[in-house]
Amino acid sequence: MTQPVYPPLPFQPSAPDSPGWPMPASVPPGMRMELSRARLLDSREAEFDNWMAMLHERYDECVATLGRELMAVEATFLNQEADGSWWMYHFQLLGEASPGLIPDNPLDQAHLEYGMKTKHRGWEELQPRFFLCPPAVRAAVEEAAAPRD
Repeated sequence: MTQPVYPPLPFQPSAPDSPGWPMPASVPPGMRMELSRARLLDSREAEFDNWMAMLHERYDECVATLGRELMAVEATFLNQEADGSWWMYHFQLLGEASPGLIPDNPLDQAHLEYGMKTKHRGWEELQPRFFLCPPAVRAAVEEAAAPRD
């Protein structure tokens, strides 16, 4: 039995200056919930694995960057689509005032370099529709994403 052949999935990243999707009412005020995806460059799956291994090895350094980025939660996934292409998905819950990645240290510089040699530039932004968590988790998320004085 032969496998079906699917046409390549297009990758259409959002403009860098895009304001992003409006947040659903269930997202705490002052926060953004984002699910982004990017296509990996051809034959870069092993490099993606190296990238994730580097982040795991330097986990404590990663955690130390969260406060200044106003980042409450981050998660990264890998998926092979029906056309055979590999895509990374990145979920984040962050404060609206987040400056994003600040590559002024060796960890974030390495993080940025891995991204440049592993994935296509830019991200497609999926539209957020609903957020749900217990009150104690919601309070912790809001605190983590609040601007520091």
